[in-house]
Amino acid sequence: MNLRALQYLVKLSELQHFSKAAEACFVSQPTLSTQIMKLEEELGVQLVERIPRKVQLTPVGKEIVERARHVLRDIELIRMTARRSRDPETGTLRLGIFPTLAPYLLPHVVPGIRKRFPELKLQLSEEKTEDILRQLDNGDLDAALLALPLSADRLEIEILFEEPFLLAVPQSHPLARKAEIKMQDLDGAELLLLEDGHCLREHALEVCALAGARERVDFHATSMETLRQMVAAEVGITLMPVLAVKPPVAVTDNVILKRFHAPAPSRTIALVWRRSSPLHELMKNLAGCLRDFPGKLLLA
Repeated sequence: MNLRALQYLVKLSELQHFSKAAEACFVSQPTLSTQIMKLEEELGVQLVERIPRKVQLTPVGKEIVERARHVLRDIELIRMTARRSRDPETGTLRLGIFPTLAPYLLPHVVPGIRKRFPELKLQLSEEKTEDILRQLDNGDLDAALLALPLSADRLEIEILFEEPFLLAVPQSHPLARKAEIKMQDLDGAELLLLEDGHCLREHALEVCALAGARERVDFHATSMETLRQMVAAEVGITLMPVLAVKPPVAVTDNVILKRFHAPAPSRTIALVWRRSSPLHELMKNLAGCLRDFPGKLLLA
C-alpha cells in the first residue's frame, strides 16, 4: 500500500469524479484509476462504485477514506516536524478565520505578523467556524482564529482579546438619541441577524435572550455588509462587532453606532490549533504577537 494511492482515493472521495480528481492530483485519469484498482486488489474489497458520470464510494470505501485522511495527516505532521525542527518560524502557516472577523482584523494584524515572522508565509482561509474545525481536524489547516466557546477536546486554545458589540440603528430610530444602550433598552426589540452557520448569529441570539429581544424571522443576512446596508435602509437594527466599524471600513450613511453600558456584550477571540501539532512553540509566539493588537481599536 502506498501513500499516493491513499491520496488519490481521498481526492476522489472529495470530488466524486475521476477526471477532476486526476487533475487535482496532477496525474492522468488512467494513472489515478489504475492506482485505485491496485489498492482495491491489495485490500480485497471494492472501494468505489463506478457509475456513468458519477463516482460513489462503497460503505467500506467511506470508512477507509476516513482512516486514510488521518494517515495522510500524520505523514504531513512527520514532514512538518522535520521542517520545523530546523526553523519553526519558516515555511507556510495555513490559518483559518471566520467571515465576520477576517476582513476587519487582518488589515490590522498581518503587518505585525510579517514583521515578527519575516520568513513565515501565511496562507489564509476564510470559512465558517464548522468548516474550519473540520479542516483543522483533517489537517488541512494548521491553526485558526475563532470565537469562543468551542466544543473541541483535541484543540489547544489561547485567548487573545474580547471584542465588544455595538448596536447599529438608523438615524431615525428612537435608540439613536440615547448616549448609551442598556440591555433593557432592547426588551421587545427585533434584531436583524445573519443566517445559520455564522457564529456571530449565535452570539447575537445570546444577547437577545438576555435582553428580552428577538430575531426578525423574515430576513437573514449572508454577510456583515448586508446587515449594515439593511440598517442604513431602515429595515431594522442589529449588533455589530467593534472591529467591523473601524477604519479602513468606510462610514455608512444613516447608520448610528451606539455603545452599550458596561459590561457590554462581547465575543472572545482565540487562536486554536491541534494538540498533536508540532507547531506548539510557533503558535504560542503567534498568540503573543496577536495580543499586541492595538487595544484602543477595541474600545467603542
